[in-house]
Amino acid sequence: MSLINKAIAGSPWLVHCNCGSCNGCDIEVLACLTPVYDVERFGVVNIGNPKHADVLVVSGSVNPRNERMLKNIYEQMADPKLVVAVGACAATGGIFRECYNVLGGVDKVIPVDVYVPGCAARPEAIIDGVVLAVEKLKEKLSGEKGA
Repeated sequence: MSLINKAIAGSPWLVHCNCGSCNGCDIEVLACLTPVYDVERFGVVNIGNPKHADVLVVSGSVNPRNERMLKNIYEQMADPKLVVAVGACAATGGIFRECYNVLGGVDKVIPVDVYVPGCAARPEAIIDGVVLAVEKLKEKLSGEKGA
């Protein structure tokens, strides 16, 4: 694995996207950044620019109004990129799945690598999901040509 790939795997950058959730999972994602959980001690950084992100953390169910936005964010990310679906809504559409305007979970629009269960997902589960995504990121980076 090259030095750059080791650095990326050692300090993944996340971008968070809310696709219209109740904000329960969003609050728990933000709780991961507080001193209680301090996800930054693992080298994880939450950023606002998808062009710099390695992992896309998505909460909420997908609908026709945010489908294009989610695809755009995903396409702006550099390869290799990973997607973590946080909560029941991001996984399946959750309690909103029977609504006329809900397409379903995130995997209806973009590929998902890790699903974090819960409604709302606990910060510990979100951190475990991000750690699992980092392990998958390491696998992708070590499998690249010239690595």
